Amino acid sequence: MNLALRRPGMYGGEPALRLILNHLLFVERAQDDWGERQISLERRGAWTSTGVTGAFRLLLPGPHEHAMASVYAEYAHARGWLAPDRVLTATEHAALRAAARSWVHCDRVWADVTAEFGPPSVHLGGTNPLYGKVLAYLSEDPGDPIVFFHLWNGGGPGRQGAWPPEREEPILLAVRFGDGPFSETFTFTPEGRRRKPEDPRLYFGT
Repeated sequence: MNLALRRPGMYGGEPALRLILNHLLFVERAQDDWGERQISLERRGAWTSTGVTGAFRLLLPGPHEHAMASVYAEYAHARGWLAPDRVLTATEHAALRAAARSWVHCDRVWADVTAEFGPPSVHLGGTNPLYGKVLAYLSEDPGDPIVFFHLWNGGGPGRQGAWPPEREEPILLAVRFGDGPFSETFTFTPEGRRRKPEDPRLYFGT
């Protein structure tokens, strides 16, 4: 599970994560637990007909593999499956949560996040700066929410799909934490607001 969360594309994406967690829940004799979580995700707007990935398509430019994995990382953490590389003290984590939403009012890049908040607890995605990734910070208190920084590296205007990307490292699009309505758990950077996809429901209905 921990390897698949960190490199979801190498393991088969969201279907593979679902398969792994179903096996783990079977071993723990808790097969109904994911169904309850899925209902909760759907009520919050974090689950669609195309799973968690579909919810991110409304909020962030693709690819969405590492963003999708962040929601499964929250579930893995709640089940005690997530093995972090670093754990913040409760005081450190509270300070991060207090600062994060105002800190993203300016555009930032990958190096800015780690310089400000240190190495992440979990790095979802590879170390190649040409690709997007998600940096997750969690507390020693399992009741504290994981704070996710969503980073993206793609083509600029007129360069959609162009390779390599024009940036040398990913730019921060949003910070996300909390268990309220899914879209309200995001605080976007200026670039994140510019890159936010148009909601197809505006044209086709809900």
